[in-house]
Amino acid sequence: MSDSSGREAENVGGLAGTVSRNVLASLARIVAIALVALILPAYLTHHLPVETYAAWVLILQLGAYVSYLDLGIQTGISKFVAEYVARKDEAEASRHASAGLVLMLSAGLLGGVLSGVLAWQVPRLFRTMPTGLYHDVRVSVILVGLSLSFGLVSAVYSAVFLGLQRYWIPMTIAIVNRASFAAVVVAAVALRCNLAAMGLGVATVNVVTGLLQVIAWQRRAPHIRVSIRLVDFRVFKTMARYCSMQSIWTAGMLCVAGLDITIVGHYDYVQTAYYSIATLPTSFVLLLVSSMVNPLMPASSAMSTQRTASEMGDFLIRVTRYTTLMLLLTGVSLMVCGLPILQWWVGPVYASHTLTYLRILVLANVIRNLCLPYATMVCATGRQGAATAAAISEAAVNLGSSLYLASRFGAMGVALGTLLGAFVSVALHFAISMRLTHSNLAISRWRLLVNGILRPGIVILPSLVCFSFWWYPTGTTFGLKWTTLWGLATLGLAWFGGLDRLERDKVGGFSETVVRRL
Repeated sequence: MSDSSGREAENVGGLAGTVSRNVLASLARIVAIALVALILPAYLTHHLPVETYAAWVLILQLGAYVSYLDLGIQTGISKFVAEYVARKDEAEASRHASAGLVLMLSAGLLGGVLSGVLAWQVPRLFRTMPTGLYHDVRVSVILVGLSLSFGLVSAVYSAVFLGLQRYWIPMTIAIVNRASFAAVVVAAVALRCNLAAMGLGVATVNVVTGLLQVIAWQRRAPHIRVSIRLVDFRVFKTMARYCSMQSIWTAGMLCVAGLDITIVGHYDYVQTAYYSIATLPTSFVLLLVSSMVNPLMPASSAMSTQRTASEMGDFLIRVTRYTTLMLLLTGVSLMVCGLPILQWWVGPVYASHTLTYLRILVLANVIRNLCLPYATMVCATGRQGAATAAAISEAAVNLGSSLYLASRFGAMGVALGTLLGAFVSVALHFAISMRLTHSNLAISRWRLLVNGILRPGIVILPSLVCFSFWWYPTGTTFGLKWTTLWGLATLGLAWFGGLDRLERDKVGGFSETVVRRL
């Protein structure tokens, strides 16, 4: 009995260590993305006319649609590789990775076609864009789109590392990609190159880093073979079935987060640059939270073969509490201190046009991501079909209301549509999805709401008390003294209310260990 308990404790400790290392790797990637998101827009908004910067934002947005053609294939590869490696069946893991390669090759070809169609339709999509920009925008959309199509295929090899829970390798390549992206864009602007040259530079970076993913797999993970010759029809059907359900979630994400800037560009082009600035801090919050949650996908896939539904449910409550705490701390910081942050970052003109969009989008993203750990673990256990109602409903409400409100209120309508969709998503997950997935994640919805969301929610109390000071900024009314008191009160509630005593002791012990090593 003691040997069994020792092995179980060792397995738990090993899993916790692996997840922690993977979270750190994801956080390192987020730091790199955050630095690029901080430096690059500040540089571009000061060196490009508003109309040109808006066009560049739309180029990247249209190119990014190719990435949505992943359709959950990368997630599927990492899930099945993690499961079969945990069972010590590398041959089956290789067959699933190879099936993913075939699916991704098809997605890459479709991405090339999509890039051409979007480039052709640029004048119709953005009728109020200055006509002199149409040619360069079209060329850049094709170049960026084709490079991202190649990146889809290369992502298969990164997915293998994710399934092996060796996050540092793909995360390092992602950091190289972001740094190189920023460097080539800044160089192109400094040399006064046109948008087509900027697109060529970005496309080159995407292709090179895609090749790095292949090389890394050849050198570090060749035991998980990836080849069309290994494709088994039975395995291919399994992968296709899993990805077909994931594709619904991907399409939902496209409607929620992928079409907003394009809709603004179509209905209210003059506000495109300002709205895009508002999306960057909110995207940073999402990336930060995702860096914590994404390692749960392969970890949960492996856990589901060894843990009971009740144990999985307890784990979900704990992760949801941590995620909610991170969402609220970053969210209230952006809402309370949004104006001075924007003024320092992109200047007073952009700040005054962007602030309201920022606050609405931050609130929307905090709400919709409260159930992100649940959605991630549902996908990891293969039960995403039971939770598709929430994804479809949010996508429909978000897209429909954004289009209708944009036609009446311009960019502000798009932001409000995002907020409406967020409320629908969380409500349906609690009302429907969690009942249908109880056999995999045995959890009390009341416990999840109270312990996972409401308990860390106390950190917003100082912001509510000071609401009249920061929502209607008047000179220095909410100055340094009030900001300091607000920050200390918020962090104090996070520490003493968001974490229990055991968790505080663990954080303190970890900090002491780090200090001793330094």
